[in-house]
Amino acid sequence: MYDKDILMLQIAASKMDSNHFLMLILLRFELFDYFNENCSSKDQDELLQCNRLTEEMLYLLIAVVGERYVPGVSKVTKEDVTMREVIHLLCIEPMAHSSLVKGLPENECHETGLETVISKVATFKKPGVSGHGLYEVKKEHLVEFNPFFYHYSRSQHSKAEESQKRRRAQESNDKALCPPVPPAFCPAFSNIVRLLCCDIFIHILRRVLQRAAEDRASHWTEAMIQRVLHLIGQALLEEKMQLEDSAVEEVAFDFSLKAYKIGSEHGKSVFLLLSKIKAVPSLEAQKDMVKWVLQMFEIVKCLRDKSSPTTSMSVETSKPEESVQDKEKAERKRKAEAAKLHRQKIMAQMSAMQKNFIESNKMLYDNMPESVMQEDCAMEQMDLCVAIGPHRGSTPAEREMLTCILCQEEQEVLALAQAMVLTACVQRSTVLTQCRGKIPTNRPDASYPLFMPPELAVGTHTGSCGHVMHATCWQKYFEAVQNTTRNRLHAELIIDLENGEYLCPLCKSLCNTVVPVIPLEPLTFNYENAEIIGQHLTLPRWIQIISARVKGLKDGSVGVETELCGEGQPDFRSILSYGVQELRKFSNSIVEMLVVCATTVHRVGLQTAPNELCPRVPLMAWNTCAFTIQAIENILQEEDKPLFGSLQNRQLAGLKAIVQFSATQKLKSSQAVIQRHFTEMLGVLLPVTSRKNTPSLLEVDFFHLLVGLVLSIPSLYQEETVDLQPSAVSSAYNHLHILHLVTMAHMMQILLSTTDFPAVAGGEETVEARAAAELCSTVSQHTGRYSMIPDVSGSSVAERVKKGIEPFLRCAALFFNCLTGVHPPEELFSATGKSPRRQMEALCNYLALPSNLFQLFQEHREPVTALLQRWCGNPAVTKALKGKVQTVRRRNRLIDLPEDYSALLNQACHFQCPKSTDDERKHPTLCLFCGTMLCSQSSCCLSQLDGEDAGACTAHAATCGAGVGMFLRIRECEIVLMASRTRGSTYPAPYLDDYGETDPHLLRGNPLHLCTERYRKLNQLWQQHCILEEIARSLEVVNVMFAFEWQML
Repeated sequence: MYDKDILMLQIAASKMDSNHFLMLILLRFELFDYFNENCSSKDQDELLQCNRLTEEMLYLLIAVVGERYVPGVSKVTKEDVTMREVIHLLCIEPMAHSSLVKGLPENECHETGLETVISKVATFKKPGVSGHGLYEVKKEHLVEFNPFFYHYSRSQHSKAEESQKRRRAQESNDKALCPPVPPAFCPAFSNIVRLLCCDIFIHILRRVLQRAAEDRASHWTEAMIQRVLHLIGQALLEEKMQLEDSAVEEVAFDFSLKAYKIGSEHGKSVFLLLSKIKAVPSLEAQKDMVKWVLQMFEIVKCLRDKSSPTTSMSVETSKPEESVQDKEKAERKRKAEAAKLHRQKIMAQMSAMQKNFIESNKMLYDNMPESVMQEDCAMEQMDLCVAIGPHRGSTPAEREMLTCILCQEEQEVLALAQAMVLTACVQRSTVLTQCRGKIPTNRPDASYPLFMPPELAVGTHTGSCGHVMHATCWQKYFEAVQNTTRNRLHAELIIDLENGEYLCPLCKSLCNTVVPVIPLEPLTFNYENAEIIGQHLTLPRWIQIISARVKGLKDGSVGVETELCGEGQPDFRSILSYGVQELRKFSNSIVEMLVVCATTVHRVGLQTAPNELCPRVPLMAWNTCAFTIQAIENILQEEDKPLFGSLQNRQLAGLKAIVQFSATQKLKSSQAVIQRHFTEMLGVLLPVTSRKNTPSLLEVDFFHLLVGLVLSIPSLYQEETVDLQPSAVSSAYNHLHILHLVTMAHMMQILLSTTDFPAVAGGEETVEARAAAELCSTVSQHTGRYSMIPDVSGSSVAERVKKGIEPFLRCAALFFNCLTGVHPPEELFSATGKSPRRQMEALCNYLALPSNLFQLFQEHREPVTALLQRWCGNPAVTKALKGKVQTVRRRNRLIDLPEDYSALLNQACHFQCPKSTDDERKHPTLCLFCGTMLCSQSSCCLSQLDGEDAGACTAHAATCGAGVGMFLRIRECEIVLMASRTRGSTYPAPYLDDYGETDPHLLRGNPLHLCTERYRKLNQLWQQHCILEEIARSLEVVNVMFAFEWQML
């Protein structure tokens, strides 16, 4: 309706005398007396009202004179009108296609005409992994921007003005927002331009400018001056256009002449007043606009004088610009030369100081014994990048200072100091599962969590955002959160107070525990002692010693097989003769936080009541350590990132804290319990236990076993009267022999579970291939596994084993790096894809393994021969080999989605709920973890979950994702994230239209196509265990008035 009002005023202006029209406008706005100087009121409220009315009146004049984009009013087409609308919308900010459609007026056919003009005035910027595809106005169309565009709202006007000023400032232009060159009026409306040169118009301009020049603050506003300058610019542009199109004698439009002449005798002409307001301090923002208007006066004057305006203007403007540029270049050059001389001077001083130091300490260098220098060189050679074994590197003494995010106080991390903690979130996870939908039971007789099955059905992941607090600060914050959150509406949807959840004070990540920061113990390794011990502590001897220790701890109640070790058995305390040291002490604060974290891991991982005395507490700590490392390795491999150097500092700090927390479980747990766990875990590899249900090689995950054995073996050194732990050398050999045994067992697991070996190009048989063929032959003799596959070559066996064991070795490298602090080799700081062979060699060197892993079976032939027979002869192995066995871990991803969304719609149309009796399609929902189509929000698919009703998606998430779910609601075209029965949120679907926008609920109906980048981001969200965090963040910003019943989804 506003457009028609303007059109009616334009019709009136074209038919009436201009002065008469403006008099009526002044009367209508009740400003006649105000501009006639008859209003002498000093009431501030009345003056403020008059100023506002003046602003509105001037804005109306701008619209009447300048808004010509109507077919029939000026020489424009409907396409020109649409282009102008689009340009002004994009001048506010880059917009999505749907926002443009909403902002454009529709014609009688409900069409906007956007498609015909958008490519002419804008460029399309494709979306990233979030947001929309955006249109940006082309630079050549920015000159058409009108800051007083009559379809702008107040907020849009402010945004557009700021946006264009900011753009011009970035381009080093002035900030003057000049009026655009308007199209010519049609003959019937040509009289409207006379408004810009009539006497009343000049009078209005003079009155406003005079008040500003006199700087009477209450009688004018900056908005009035801005509008007046815009009107003067419109008038000058109109006069310029007419002078360029016609001879001077034929042009009746004489605004510039009146602006110079009227009031000049008193120094109050429009032109002179403009020159005066340049010096008004409060009009600094309009300085560029005033300058442009004065330049326009000069151009029009030159056109009337028949001289060249471009020449005269270029002479006036180019010289100052050139001189300014020359000065800037000279200044930059001078500064660069001064900086260069300063650097040269400093380098010369440093060189002189170095020479002086060498000269003054010449005697010291000359008298240095040659033996000391040789010893230093030898130590440098010995200080290799090896994490375990007799050649392991030293742990450097690093002083770590951390700042609490709550009290901002800095503290050094020390074992006996107050505890510093990292925020952390513990959650059950099926990201790595190889048997989607199968959750292990928690029966007391079940092997889990003592033994993690190779399928990794469900694990316990502990993630940290890496933000640090004092333990006392965290406790105060947590209590305050609990007290304040209970009063919030639907607070239980965001955080579960009963389960100890809270939001990180800094990044608002969802957390439910804290992990204490435990410093690494500095270690200088005694290589000479290690070499001496290594001559005696071979693998067979180590097996004897461990077996004797286990037997002695059981007081001789269990017989130990001696066929692996020969006749002579070592003494019960022989293990102590290879080096012990006093148990490391920690402050009560750290011990308390260890209990807090361990209890949370046990409670969440086993879904049981908190019980810090439960014997499974240390097992769950070791399990979460192993599973978290496996999850991180999986992410790094999936994204083709280097094993080391890819994690952010805070992520790495969190991982190190989790490993050290798991290694320190011996402080609070019963040593007898940990010894029993060690014995039962070692029973998988060695005959040291009579446990009836000891699993076979095919029934355990060997990285979990490695972590458990390494972290529990210190308990064997415990004595009744004194707390002891193995020395650095003893630990190095313990880790070495455990890793060798576990690696060989894992290689056997891969061989026994593999039937499809890759074809390898023929060539000369390598030593590795011959060793692989020999091992394969030995396994075949014990199991008959490969007798039916005659074409298996040693090379193909070697390739399959290396490929299968690589994730294990990568996880082991991460684990020992965080445990010992030994710096890894440089090769592991580059991506695997660049040089896989060198990466494998570097991994083996770092873990003190031969690059030819099959060499382990030859180096330890004596004990391994009997072990192979025992491993392969296990009845469980014989039974499993009769069926299909697959323990080589595959890397999980979200399911593959079709590129065209219509394929999903067709799939949903053909889906029918198996439990429904009618033909209604309900709400077909696709699980992105496994691809199952579900019938959500329907009573037909309700099921019982722990005695409560649950919808199909909730029940499916409990078995498929351990309570976490990611579903695509096909008819709504949106993702649903679920974290529990009571918490969930929606997330944009990874399908975009041609304009880079999602289409929730399919309202626009545009064809949709899969965006691989967004789907990859969803995959990362799942693999990085960030679904809970995403749900908490989305619920935190949304004001929930009525809780959604997620359990019924």
